[in-house]
Amino acid sequence: MQISKFQIGKNGITQGVLESLLLVFKNHKQVRISMLKSSGRDRNSIEGVASEIAEKLSKDKAFAYTYKIIGFTIILTRRSKLKSPKMQNKF
Repeated sequence: MQISKFQIGKNGITQGVLESLLLVFKNHKQVRISMLKSSGRDRNSIEGVASEIAEKLSKDKAFAYTYKIIGFTIILTRRSKLKSPKMQNKF
């Protein structure tokens, strides 16, 4: 499995970033997002950014997105389609 690479800088999460991530997830299951120094790299802000990205991408309910943080890098993973409301609680 190939992991696509992505960077977030001083502008943070914009609508363009979210649209680009959705395009990348059409062909890849994982994306490696590097937080640049200009984005204000501290552990708490990275956790907030990862959580916000996963939440905004999951709005359409077609896929569930999970993340793992390693240093200043977010590994964002697309999970299988959600089939029922009961299944949402298992993620």
